Amino acid sequence: MGKIIGHYIMPHPPIIIKEIGKGEENKAINTVSACNKIGEEISKLRPDTIIIITPHGHLFRDALSISMLPKVSGDLGSFNAPEVKFNIDVDLKLTKKIRDKAYKEGIITVPIDEKASMQYGTSPELDHGSMVPLYFVNNYYINYQIVHITYGILSKEELYRFGMIIKESVEESNSTTVVIASGDLSHRLNNKSPYGVAEHGEAFDKKCMELLQNGDILGLFSLDRKIVKDAGECGLRSFYILSGTMDGCEVKGETLSYEGPFGIGYGVMKFYTRECEERKLLSKISDIKKKEMKRIRECEDIYAKLARSSLEHYVKTGKYIHVPVLYEKMLTERNGVFVSIKKDGELRGCIGTVFPTTDCVAKEIIKNAVEAGQRDPRFLPVEERELPDLEYSVDILMPPIKATKKELDPKKYGVIVRKGSRIGILLPDLDGVDTVEEQISIALEKADIDENEDYEIEKFEVIRKGSKC
Repeated sequence: MGKIIGHYIMPHPPIIIKEIGKGEENKAINTVSACNKIGEEISKLRPDTIIIITPHGHLFRDALSISMLPKVSGDLGSFNAPEVKFNIDVDLKLTKKIRDKAYKEGIITVPIDEKASMQYGTSPELDHGSMVPLYFVNNYYINYQIVHITYGILSKEELYRFGMIIKESVEESNSTTVVIASGDLSHRLNNKSPYGVAEHGEAFDKKCMELLQNGDILGLFSLDRKIVKDAGECGLRSFYILSGTMDGCEVKGETLSYEGPFGIGYGVMKFYTRECEERKLLSKISDIKKKEMKRIRECEDIYAKLARSSLEHYVKTGKYIHVPVLYEKMLTERNGVFVSIKKDGELRGCIGTVFPTTDCVAKEIIKNAVEAGQRDPRFLPVEERELPDLEYSVDILMPPIKATKKELDPKKYGVIVRKGSRIGILLPDLDGVDTVEEQISIALEKADIDENEDYEIEKFEVIRKGSKC
């Protein structure tokens, strides 16, 4: 019978590798020492397999990806250290067992091999989110196989369930295994960060490390989404999966190191577990989600309610909803409308019209809600099982006016760029779009307009609807 004999959290900044840092790694010496400690401990455990969960492999919005080649290799040449190489056998038997169980649970996994890499235009090689932690393992121990997993933009509940699947699969195998969750904390701790400073960066890191150390898994799943988004982390989804691998256990974490010398939070932690039937948490995590969605529904304004009703009716019946009796403005005013749909805080669809295409705002919302949920080319159509987890916002567009770059403000104005029949549109006040340059660049890319072309710019304001809270 197989068993998970170690659970760890490790960061992945390439600069902490001496061949890359060339002395700069000493600014994060506590992190380096803690990672070496984990490598040394793993050498004493002598696991058959290391399961590593990374943010930086083949990332999908609706699936996890898992390496399915007999060997995975890679080097850190993109960080000027091509001599740091990896060539590791994949535990295909355990990997297949995990994929088969996930399939039965309705969780999609994409096998990454040569064919998939060609299909998705990516490389099958190891990513730095895996190689940096494994560098410190390989300093002490190399006689292991690997299961290489890249998390997907799935719900917290699905990621936890996937962790449970990993645990069950290991227990049905003959392998002794350790699990490493690779992930950095806030990328916006202070002005040393290349990503800027977040109001809640330090608070997020402190709370996250405290919850993990206390083994407060439910607290980890209850973190305020606005704080998480503001912090700009890349580790939480790895931690959610890791938590699932400890389901049914009392959990305590030991902080081996925490620091942020480059404005990015690096946490290193090991966990102690003890089997405890009362600590099966999936239903409680589901309850957290239900309470969160109940609060969101209670906060919906009439515009968001109409968008939701429209998509739900269409998904269930294949027909557009009849225009309900609403207050007069929605039935008499004509404006362009964008409907945005999010799932677990991540975009799930967004489509709209700059100018009205129907005879009232209500019909515009009804039509564009369906378009956003069913025909946004970036996403698969929304399925009925997803409907309870979706959030809606509606932007009512004011008529656009010609503008110069100097007149733009990405927080106040949306932007339209035009060159002949090519048009790119970007709404105002979007997460991660903080400068005019970023706003213009994204709009040009959407329109397939080169920045050196002679294009026109328009700006517009919106009235944003959705939540009354």
